[in-house]
Amino acid sequence: MLDNLINLVKEHAGDAIINNKAIPNEHNDAAISSTANSIFDTLKSQVAGGNLSSITDMFSNNGNSALSSNISSNVAGDLMKKFGLDNTQAAGIASSLIPTVMQSLAKKTNDPNDSSFDMQGILSSLGGGGGLGGMLGGLTNLFK
Repeated sequence: MLDNLINLVKEHAGDAIINNKAIPNEHNDAAISSTANSIFDTLKSQVAGGNLSSITDMFSNNGNSALSSNISSNVAGDLMKKFGLDNTQAAGIASSLIPTVMQSLAKKTNDPNDSSFDMQGILSSLGGGGGLGGMLGGLTNLFK
């Protein structure tokens, strides 16, 4: 899932990261990976904390949810730490990129003709394989 998430961020990173003077070109791939990792880690922490409703809300509402705001904050924080961006720069990147990425993730997950993301695979990745992710696999029917 993480590789697909990195590709999804890269697909939408244009002005936010690639064409952004605040991030030198040699750091574009690292900034994209950092963004994808922040998204993944935030989703994973929601599953670990038992807050599945935030994830189901996100996928039910085309990527629009309170969780997207948390993801944006975490992405901005990571960009500040890792790339020395100030709060305004990092928040600008996150606010322009995260809603688009989350909408695309929800759309791809809910599209039966797109196999790049599926709910069972996402939950399995977030739950660390079997265990919680496996138990939550039945939630896939909620999004079809």
